[in-house]
Amino acid sequence: MEVVTGAMGSLLPKLGEMLMDEYNLHKRVKKDIRFLSRELESMHAALIKVGEVPQDQLDRQVKLWADEVRELSYNMEDVVDKFLVRVDGIQPHDDGSRFKGLMKRMIGVFKKGKNHHRIADAIREIKDQLKEVAARRDRNKLDDMAPNPVEAVPIDPRLRALYTEATELVGIYGKRDQDLMSLLSLEGDDASNKKLKKVSIVGFGGLGKTTLAKAVYDKIKSDFGCRAFIPAGQNPDIKKVFRDILIELGNPHSDLAIMDEKQLIDKLREFLENKRYLVVIDDIWEEKLWEGINFAFSNSNNLGSRLITTTRIVSVSNSCCSSADDSVYQMKPLSTDDSRMLFHKRIFPDDSRCQNEFEQVSKDILKKCGGVPLAIITIASALASGQQVKPKCEWDILLQSLGSGLTEDNSLEEMRRILSFSYYNLPSHLKTCLLYLCIYPEDSKIDRDRLIWKWVAEGFVHHGDQGTSLFLVGLNYFNQLINRSMIQPIYDYKGQVYACRVHDMVLDLICNLSHEAKFAKLLDGTGDSMPLHGNVRRLSLQDRNKDDQGTPLRNFTGISQVRSITVFTSAINIMPALSRFEVLRVLDLSGCNLGKSSSEQLNLKGVGHLIHLRYLGLLGTKISKLPAEIGNLQFLEVLDIGSNFELHELPSTVWNLRRLMYLNVFPCKLVPAGVLQNLTSIEVLRGILVSLNIIAQELGNLAKLRELEIRFKDGSLDWYEGFVKSLCNLHHIESLIVSWNTKETSFEPMDLLGERWVPPVHLRKFESWMPSQLSALRGWIKRDPSHLSNLSKLILGSVKEVQQEDVEIIGGLLSLRHLWIKSTHQTQRLLVIRADGFRCMVDFGLDCGSAAQIMFEPGALPRAEKVDFSLGVRVAKEDGNCGFDVGLQGNLLSLRWYVKVWLYCGGARVGEAKQAEAAVRHALDAHPRIHIAMEPRIAKDAHDDDLCEDVEN
Repeated sequence: MEVVTGAMGSLLPKLGEMLMDEYNLHKRVKKDIRFLSRELESMHAALIKVGEVPQDQLDRQVKLWADEVRELSYNMEDVVDKFLVRVDGIQPHDDGSRFKGLMKRMIGVFKKGKNHHRIADAIREIKDQLKEVAARRDRNKLDDMAPNPVEAVPIDPRLRALYTEATELVGIYGKRDQDLMSLLSLEGDDASNKKLKKVSIVGFGGLGKTTLAKAVYDKIKSDFGCRAFIPAGQNPDIKKVFRDILIELGNPHSDLAIMDEKQLIDKLREFLENKRYLVVIDDIWEEKLWEGINFAFSNSNNLGSRLITTTRIVSVSNSCCSSADDSVYQMKPLSTDDSRMLFHKRIFPDDSRCQNEFEQVSKDILKKCGGVPLAIITIASALASGQQVKPKCEWDILLQSLGSGLTEDNSLEEMRRILSFSYYNLPSHLKTCLLYLCIYPEDSKIDRDRLIWKWVAEGFVHHGDQGTSLFLVGLNYFNQLINRSMIQPIYDYKGQVYACRVHDMVLDLICNLSHEAKFAKLLDGTGDSMPLHGNVRRLSLQDRNKDDQGTPLRNFTGISQVRSITVFTSAINIMPALSRFEVLRVLDLSGCNLGKSSSEQLNLKGVGHLIHLRYLGLLGTKISKLPAEIGNLQFLEVLDIGSNFELHELPSTVWNLRRLMYLNVFPCKLVPAGVLQNLTSIEVLRGILVSLNIIAQELGNLAKLRELEIRFKDGSLDWYEGFVKSLCNLHHIESLIVSWNTKETSFEPMDLLGERWVPPVHLRKFESWMPSQLSALRGWIKRDPSHLSNLSKLILGSVKEVQQEDVEIIGGLLSLRHLWIKSTHQTQRLLVIRADGFRCMVDFGLDCGSAAQIMFEPGALPRAEKVDFSLGVRVAKEDGNCGFDVGLQGNLLSLRWYVKVWLYCGGARVGEAKQAEAAVRHALDAHPRIHIAMEPRIAKDAHDDDLCEDVEN
């Protein structure tokens, strides 16, 4: 499903399946379906063209026609799907196709006279409506989807950046241009500065990339014999780009206009052969353009030339800077002080400061601007009226409208237009995925995985290669939006992207586009800003005023057509009864209080009525019971009931959901025997508690499983053997987390795993929270290191002993970024972290208790951002390390989070423990975030000669 094409993407395949002879449809019905398919395919292509034209350039009649066609596609798919779910004994598909299996089951529907007449009547009605829409299109001659000819084509607003007065460039002549100047390496006579150096400035629209490049260009251009500043843009003519470069460099050859691309490149290379030049190529959108430009400058001399590029796309900037001498400059927003200065300078006269009455509203507006110069300048322009300042009430109105997409202030159109260049450059599937983010409130931290699964359930994600997981395709979509600077990644302390945020200005744009396209409705407490009338397909209920009792929703008659609803916290109070939804596909109540203490508890028993549901989000809702009717949801693909600690068991009907691809029940829930084998579509299974051997064996049937989190009720050998046997059948496993309820076992689980299981090459994450030895891991690596070549995260929570050989073998895993090992019965007293190991390590953790000391060679852990390690005080003292030097002086230069040292003092004197703590603190003086955990703690009144009591590891 696409934002511009309604339900066409999913409807057309369904209509095609219905034409198969096995469905025994009447010839007239088949003829009508063929007519619908042909007509809808033509309209589908036209809608795609409409989506490529900015909304403000579309003719109003074209917009109306597109809206009608989209609504028809939704209605038609609702009709087809309602027939699908009337089939008695619906069985799931087994071949990965989203519709084929169900379509085959429709034979039974059409053999029944009543349903046969219903589908015939419905198709005839849709056909008549489609003819009416087509007739209106023909009457009004709407086949031409060109921009509205009445409106003048606007001047590209980015050109303003080239002519901005220096007085407006707050922050540009400060730290930012200093940073860029440093990357350009203009000073010094060493050989590296004489080479051609390329710097690429990257960041999303409006951050001031062009302005910064122009400021630096003007500052240094006099140092170069020839120079050029050339804008490229979204759809450049590469020959024109080369001609413009040559002309600006000072070579206006009369034959340039008739030269082809190769001749222009040869001419440029010849002209620059003995010259020191400065060239800026502004606003590059495609790597293909850069390849041609790069070839033209590839034979540069050693005269200290510089080439600067700007782009919104990360992959383009990386392409521009492929050599070790090149640098990527990530554009950052303005600081709070610079933002305020720029904002006030535009509004208030030179001789006056911001008046007190505007202080708070200024702060609130600037918060929404997020340090984006374009947003600050354009919003300030909207509030400045000649020499007069607009009244505060107008400031308040503008503040409220920002982010809703509803403001009609023409002065903000420049800002939206610049950001919309990036939007209209997206492929159609990415436009839809980006627009979907308008359902989240501003400043939301949007969980990556939950967002992608919602895209999947909405039908936005389409299969790539045969057999490719839809989630992995959606992950590619997510990464592309980050790469194109449309969403901002949020990293965890391990340096991994786990969520994203939408800049307020981008949110304003997509809310505006969503409103225009009738893509989603937001109910966020702003009164009539989003009236609920007409057809609503997606609904977002956001936190409302406490005195709002939700009357609009109670009176809203279009609720039966809603396909997706997302509710945020207190807005659950205005959520209508589930029985009112007829075609709902996505229901996300995550974080809402549905527990017994909630005064307006939503009755989940109605969930069994939602037979079209694909996604059910109940994460952290405080539910204590899941209704048995959930087993009716035969289309359900995602069930997220994690973090519900009051929920102790699942109804047995959950295991009838054969279409489930994602199931999260963490913390672990008991699973009855004979049920896991039904989940043949499952890819992610988090939080099951194994209590019988048969359950462990059933895991082997889940052939598509990529992520598994499993806990054993006790340490039974039979259960574990069954699990290992099943694991050997899970050829797609990427993440495995295994734990026990008991601390001791009569066998070594890791040894059994090492003997009978070979990790697949794509294993990324392995966590074991059970008693084990490292012999299995050692064996895997020695036998064939390639099997762990993609292992990024390794956690071993209860290892009996770590040897130096283990440290060096694990340190040689080239993809390993996150490590945590806890040793319980350490015998080797010294472990050394070598400089040649752990070269990609970001998060390092090694705790060997009181029986060992860990030391670091100079240069060890060069990329570590977070470090945990232990120091046995008594062992260090006995082995001659009286100064407690662990080798950290001058190390950990990449530390961003913290370093934590576990000081084990058992068997040492209190004075020695204090001395060890002081030595470690001194070695880590350069790092402000140091945490020292002393085991056991030393009492305040303890004497230095007192013996620290021993503690178990």
